[in-house]
Amino acid sequence: MKKKIEILAPAKDLIQGMAAINSGADAVYIGAPQFGARSNATNSIEDVAELVKYAHLFYAQVFVVINTILYDNELETCSKMIWELYNIGVDALIVQDMAIMEMDLPPIILHASTQANNRDPKKIKFLKEAGMKRVVLARELNLHQIKEISDTTDVELEFFVTGALCVSFSGNCYMSVANGERSANRGSCAQNCRLPYNLIDGNGDTLIKNSHLLSIKDFDVSDQIPNLIEAGICSFKIEGRLKDIVYVKNNVSYLRQKLDSFLEGNSDKYTKASSGKCTFTFDSSLDKSFNRGYTDYFVNERYQSIGSWESPKSKGQYIGKLIQTVGNSYQIENGELLNNGDGLCFINENNEADGIYVNRAENGFVFPNVLKEIKDGTFIYRNNDAAFIKVVEREDSAVRKISISLLLFENENGFELTATDEDGNVSSATLVHPKEATKNNESIEENFKINLAKTGFTPYIVDEITIQFSGNWFLPISKINEMRRTVLEQLSETRLANYHREEQPIVKTSHPYPEEKLDFMYNVANKLARKFYERHGVTEIEKAFELQWDPGKSRVMTTKYCIKYELEKCPKYHKDTLGVKVKEPLVLKQGELEYKLKFNCKPCEMEIWEKDAEFEIEED
Repeated sequence: MKKKIEILAPAKDLIQGMAAINSGADAVYIGAPQFGARSNATNSIEDVAELVKYAHLFYAQVFVVINTILYDNELETCSKMIWELYNIGVDALIVQDMAIMEMDLPPIILHASTQANNRDPKKIKFLKEAGMKRVVLARELNLHQIKEISDTTDVELEFFVTGALCVSFSGNCYMSVANGERSANRGSCAQNCRLPYNLIDGNGDTLIKNSHLLSIKDFDVSDQIPNLIEAGICSFKIEGRLKDIVYVKNNVSYLRQKLDSFLEGNSDKYTKASSGKCTFTFDSSLDKSFNRGYTDYFVNERYQSIGSWESPKSKGQYIGKLIQTVGNSYQIENGELLNNGDGLCFINENNEADGIYVNRAENGFVFPNVLKEIKDGTFIYRNNDAAFIKVVEREDSAVRKISISLLLFENENGFELTATDEDGNVSSATLVHPKEATKNNESIEENFKINLAKTGFTPYIVDEITIQFSGNWFLPISKINEMRRTVLEQLSETRLANYHREEQPIVKTSHPYPEEKLDFMYNVANKLARKFYERHGVTEIEKAFELQWDPGKSRVMTTKYCIKYELEKCPKYHKDTLGVKVKEPLVLKQGELEYKLKFNCKPCEMEIWEKDAEFEIEED
């Protein structure tokens, strides 16, 4: 059997979910009224139900995100909401908290969120055996690690392909709650990682001033799709439930075309995961979406700088260098690409991101809303492409159609029209009508075909029309149109009726968890999660950070990102050019906020601790 490969798109709301489907998504993930890790992207049960119906028409799926940690007083509410989601036809839930595995659940499919820290083959094998059908892998993994996981267990594997990166191990960032009681694991991340910091060494000297030292570039491994599929990935996930509709449509269409090209060349082993073909009125390009520059992170091991220190804001598409300032305008390389209303970005002499809007673009010259002093040779980026946005925002910029064939033939009482779609679904409409020959007995078959092909705003496109008449019969065009409308309406009903939602009852298991002791990074915040781990052999369970924070002395982040590496002071990767070692501990300071950095070179990780923490500095 051919393996289905899926594009999974974010949906902030119903409209964006439908736009993602129209742009070619095989599945969308969306927040429910509560318990999603983006508290600003919630949706009513009614809107989720509407999205489910629309997606299922294209045999696409809808996954609902329930990936916050839960408190005891929320368990009953969460359980009731899960039953509501099951009853409206949701295909799967993306969950972090193991309490959900202990609830009285309907037989709904469960996916383990990336916030469940899915980096280890043994843990992922455990999750599969506990009842998870899919695991969303941690973004820090490389191709070899993904392949090892795939070889260890046959669980479905999902991996991010584009979008923003969380600098911390997903689910293990506590900066936000420690600095203002806004828990990232409860859907309210304050993004402390995107703030500017000073970097101070162990001597008290400031090495770097006012830079976004924890801000990293955005993710793009779209060129690695063939390698990732070979390693075992079946679903490619786009980050961005808080992004706008242009971002969603641009990313989905870009990946749809890229994946379709791969599938076409590997049709013997792989196939698309939903129905229909898409057409676009725009040329998709990732650099036209919000981005801080792109990195493939660690998919191909650690080999390049991944920081975005100048600014956490979007740079956008590189246009060219500033040639010169002329009067009240700028002459820019490739300036003919720019349009009225564009937003431009550049790094000023203070090494800060700055920007202007284009009031008028003319003959390669740009007349800005505010004339700023920009040094000749400065790189100019466009982070707001007005013309592109205008095109993509149109509802008809991405259209998805399901291929059908039509057969019009005669029967005993008149005529019948049958529609067969690309998935083998069939519908028919009959017309009781006398068989009358046309004037002069001339065929009007072509007129029939022209009108039968007019599918309008329906989700169908006619690939083939066959007419089987024993004579040149006359039929009013109004009757032809009526039959076409009826048969297409019935086909939609048939497709929805024939949609197969996979189900899987959760059976409580007791196989041993790979660890016997769990620290706060396992985010156990309720009695059901504790019960789950205890039944699987865990003997010591520390409370979640949110329930036992020790102000001033806590570890608030663990990450594969490394400031030493970014400074080219890594004793492993830069040993030949290291020069003078930096004096530790290195400290990040931003106003009253202060953090110490701890470098664990053996696993190649960096930890961030609050200012009063005490720890030993490891020798390189």
